[in-house]
Amino acid sequence: MTRVTAAWRRLRLGTQLALALGALALVVFGLVGAVTTSLLHQYLDNRLSDQLSTTLSQYKSGNFIQSPPGKPGHGSSDHDPPIGIQVVFGPGSNVVVLNPEHQPADLTPLLALAQRALVTGPAVRPELYIETNGVRYRFMAAAYTSPGPKKVAVVGLSNGDTEATIRRMIMVNLVCFGIALIVLVLVGQQVLRRGLRPLAGMAATAHTVASTDLTANAVDLSVRAKGEGGGIEVEELRSAFNVMIDHIEQSLVARSAAEQRLRQFVADASHELRTPLTSIRGYADLFAYAAANEPAERERHLARMREEAGRMSLLLDDLLLLARLDGAEAPLRPEPVDLVEIAVAAADGFQAARPDHPFTLDVEPSSLPMVGDPMRLRQVLDNLLTNAAVHTEPGTPVALRLRAEPGWAVAEIADDGPGISPENQAKVFDRFYRVDDSRTRGSGGTGLGLSVVRSLVTAHGGAVSLQSRPGATVFTVRLPLSAGQV
Repeated sequence: MTRVTAAWRRLRLGTQLALALGALALVVFGLVGAVTTSLLHQYLDNRLSDQLSTTLSQYKSGNFIQSPPGKPGHGSSDHDPPIGIQVVFGPGSNVVVLNPEHQPADLTPLLALAQRALVTGPAVRPELYIETNGVRYRFMAAAYTSPGPKKVAVVGLSNGDTEATIRRMIMVNLVCFGIALIVLVLVGQQVLRRGLRPLAGMAATAHTVASTDLTANAVDLSVRAKGEGGGIEVEELRSAFNVMIDHIEQSLVARSAAEQRLRQFVADASHELRTPLTSIRGYADLFAYAAANEPAERERHLARMREEAGRMSLLLDDLLLLARLDGAEAPLRPEPVDLVEIAVAAADGFQAARPDHPFTLDVEPSSLPMVGDPMRLRQVLDNLLTNAAVHTEPGTPVALRLRAEPGWAVAEIADDGPGISPENQAKVFDRFYRVDDSRTRGSGGTGLGLSVVRSLVTAHGGAVSLQSRPGATVFTVRLPLSAGQV
């Protein structure tokens, strides 16, 4: 049984379905054949019984049997002849047989049938199957109603034609049903194979995907399951299969991009950290050479070392903040705050640090209460204001506008500088990205300020956007006024 099951599982799906269909058809054909054969057998038995009754009445009235008209299968003159006897029961056990018609050699069964007919009376005609001379006959007996000795007529007709007809019927059924079964299996297999051809195409596509090296940097997953037909279910499967490949391809692209960003991040961080470390090492060497010199020289070198260490500490703080913002829990300490107060404080700090940039503070509402981290919100505004000042020439106007919208607080930091090109606008929020690729210190900081801004705003449930053209650059920060957004 285990071998049969294993062999069955090794067959193709189309072959399994065709064989299952053939088995089902075989059961149906068997039931149809059994029912039709049973009905035909019952019909022929009834016809034979009617012919026996007619022949018996004829024999009782005329003492002879006239062969029935030629009807294949029922007492035709070309087949086994009819048998008839008249049994007279005399006094005691005296039994006489009269007017025999093809009398069989053994009369014992017929005499027993005649005795039973004599007991049941003329209203009942008992029947009996008896094999005589190698032929199976069906006999019927009936008692006479005339006065005088007890007399019974017994007539028999051959059952061979009925059995031959049934055998022919069974043979015809077997041949026809067998041919129909073979045709059904062969044609069904071809139809099923054609219907399952789309599945074979999807299997080939799956093998192609499986043979592709998904660990490579550049993965080509442009292959898709094509074709049509197969029904609604196959169409849905093909569509879901292609969507799955699309998701895998998008995931691989995203993974490759993330790995590229990680490599770039490590390279940029290493570069940014190497610069202050190199400066500190150089000033340390100078300090060692100048240790015996005048105190002013030593203090100047120490101040430069502290400046570079502070810049490196600021860079590390930004990197740590971004790493924590990328984690499951944002490093925020939300509390009820007034965004107007934070904006006023940021404006005062900007005016004190950047007196060479004309500044305008435009606040529509007198108060914008919300829930947030006041230190981080101040950091968002400081970074955007510093970014506006660093990337514009002295004398360029800078403005901070604050307004309220339904459910939102909107802060806009605008400047009248040269603007940002469209190709750079999509990248300014990336980490370590700076419009100035030369990385000179005069063009800006480490390239983490805007990344920190976007991460902090997102952590507060808000969004930051940029609109820029020559002569006008506006960073828009939207923060929710609902506490549930933080």
